[in-house]
Amino acid sequence: MRFAVKNVCAGGAKTRAGLLQIGNSSVETPALLLSTRKGLPAFMSRDLLSSLPLPDSLLLNVCPTHFIEGPPSKTLSNIGGLHCMLGLPDHILVATAGEPIESLPSSEASNKFGASFETPAGRKLVKPSDYMELISCMKPNLWASLADEVPAWVNEKRNKTSVDRTLRWLDACIALDAAAGGNSLGVVVGGSSIEQRKLCATEVSKRNVSGFWIGGFGLGESVEERCNLLNAVTDSLPSEKPRIVSRLGLPEEVLEGVASGIDLFDSTYIYQLTMGGFALIFPVDMIEREMQNSVFNSSAGDSVKINLRATTYRKDTSRIVESCSCFTCQNHTRAYLNHLLNVHEMLAQILLEIHNTHHYLRFFRSIREAIKIGEFDLFWKQFVENRRSHIAAAVL
Repeated sequence: MRFAVKNVCAGGAKTRAGLLQIGNSSVETPALLLSTRKGLPAFMSRDLLSSLPLPDSLLLNVCPTHFIEGPPSKTLSNIGGLHCMLGLPDHILVATAGEPIESLPSSEASNKFGASFETPAGRKLVKPSDYMELISCMKPNLWASLADEVPAWVNEKRNKTSVDRTLRWLDACIALDAAAGGNSLGVVVGGSSIEQRKLCATEVSKRNVSGFWIGGFGLGESVEERCNLLNAVTDSLPSEKPRIVSRLGLPEEVLEGVASGIDLFDSTYIYQLTMGGFALIFPVDMIEREMQNSVFNSSAGDSVKINLRATTYRKDTSRIVESCSCFTCQNHTRAYLNHLLNVHEMLAQILLEIHNTHHYLRFFRSIREAIKIGEFDLFWKQFVENRRSHIAAAVL
């Protein structure tokens, strides 16, 4: 694995654009890790995945705990790992222990022996040895060690315990993986404690890891706490290795993370939108921002998304987004999506996930372009102002 920072915003800012190279595949950062269920997005087959923009869609987040009950580890290994099983030899698979929908870790049930996860097969205590057996069979390009993630409201003692356990499990995972020589990601936790976050980041940086997975966010912290914690962590990490953050998926959260120096985002935002019947419509570049006001309907959404279940779209023959080049927008209308959603046809989720994924990948591409030309701060400011103006208009 190779990672290089290509552009850094002027004036001492942490915002950066980089290039991640693994094998024959290269992806520019900041970038999105697509959430998957056993290796593929929830509603997309392998052939539909290939319709997404490349190389932006090459990054897939996989959760080892999804594979605890099957297929058997030995079978997965004999196939040649996940790349071979899925038929995706050029995709970059990033394995992380917890997945924010079905496999949330439980801080109460975890102990010094391992982390406790709610899995499709019930709650399981996963030890480092069990976890690394899954990793060795899956053969992902990058993998994050086990982590003891805690919510924001726990006390300082519990935050310290979280850091101690995570560091112990990281050392155990690295030792078990020494023979394979995989690309490991050191996990940074510490709850809402800036001191423990800094300590964990500093200690993880001393280990032989290829990058960093920053966990424990989206568990009750305020926006102000999140910004302070992110900045404290990135200030304590070396700049030459990639940084992945978990559970920050809203556009505003992504922009905050990019401003703090985050390179990759592990999020289930697209999945949650799709399940709710929402379609992303926010403008992804500055030209679109000036055009959006004329097509926005505040009664069935906001400046970011629209609810296609709403009756206002029953006779709407326009595309979800006129300028979008995805399969859904090129072939179907809002009225058709409204019909599919209201008759509970699974095709609705397939078409929505295609659009939402395509749209969000375009958003990340616009972020990278803004960084390269030194206009990220303007891009961020315009996005926030556009959002606030629509909220104010809806209230009035």
